[in-house]
Amino acid sequence: MEKIIGLIDAPFTPFHADGSINLDPIPAYADLLARNGLKGVFINGSSGEGYMLTEQERMQLAEAWMAAVPEGFKVIVHVGSTCVRSSRRLAEHAQQIGAWGIGAMATPFPKIGRIEELVKYCEEIAAGAPNLPFYYYHIPAFNGAYLSMLDFLRAVDGRIPNFAGIKYTFESLYEYNRCRRYANGKFDMLHGQDETILPCLAMGGAQGGIGGTTNYNGRVLTGILEAWQKGDLEKARQLQDYAQDVIDVICHFRGNIVGGKRIMKLIGLDLGPNRTPFQNITDEEEQQLRAELEAIRFFEHCNK
Repeated sequence: MEKIIGLIDAPFTPFHADGSINLDPIPAYADLLARNGLKGVFINGSSGEGYMLTEQERMQLAEAWMAAVPEGFKVIVHVGSTCVRSSRRLAEHAQQIGAWGIGAMATPFPKIGRIEELVKYCEEIAAGAPNLPFYYYHIPAFNGAYLSMLDFLRAVDGRIPNFAGIKYTFESLYEYNRCRRYANGKFDMLHGQDETILPCLAMGGAQGGIGGTTNYNGRVLTGILEAWQKGDLEKARQLQDYAQDVIDVICHFRGNIVGGKRIMKLIGLDLGPNRTPFQNITDEEEQQLRAELEAIRFFEHCNK
C-alpha cells in the first residue's frame, strides 16, 4: 500500500456568518495549499470541526474538495462519528466520489477503553470503503482513547485488509518509533504534531504527516522536510523553532481550530466563524493576534 510522502493539510471548514457551510472558498483554498507545498487534505477532521457537521454537510464538503483539488492532490476523508453506521455511510460515499483514502479517530462517546473495541470500530468503518486505504487517527486528548498503538497495530494486522496506518497525534516519540518499526515498517506512520516534525524525522524515520498549522504555515513546515532531506540540520532546526513560535501564538487564542482559523482571514482567505460551542475570536482579539504575529515576522514566512 502506498505510503504518503510529504505533508497533508487538515483544512478548516468554511462557514457563512449564519453558521451554514460555505463551499465558495474551497477552490482558492485548494490552490493556496498546493501552491505552498502541501500534498493533500484530510478533511472533516478536528480542524474542520467534523463532529459538529451533519452527515449531509460532510458529504457536500467532500464533493467540493474533490472537484477543487489539482491532479495528484490526495483527498483523505475523515469519517469518524459517534454513530458507526453513519461513519460507514460516509466511508461508502468517499469511495463513490473517488477520494484517495479515509480515516477515523475514536469516537468521543462512548469512550473506547479497550483495544478490541477500537479494532471493531475501525473494522466496521473501513469495510464501507474496501478499496481505499484506512488510517486510524490517534488523538487521545480529544477522545480519551489512551491505548497502546503498538498493541493496536498487532491486533489490527491481518484483520482489516485496507488498514494503512496511523495519523499519530500524541507526544510519545518512543511509541511512535516502535509503531514505525513494527513488522519492518509495514504501516504508514504519519506524524500529526507540527511542533515535533523534526524529532520524528530524526528518530522515527517519518516520511509524511498531517498537520493543522500547515494551513497558514505550510511553507515553513515543508521547509523542515526539505532541509532535512538536504542534510541541512541547522536550517531544519531554525524552521522547527519558528514553527513552534507560531504555535505559541495560537495557543494564546484558543488553539488552531479557533486562532488558526482566524489567521486564514489575516492572510487573505476568510473562512468565517467557528461553530458553537467554540468561542469565536473578537475584533479586539484579532488585532492582538495580528500584533503577535507581526512581532515574529509571520507575514514574511506564511502561506501566500
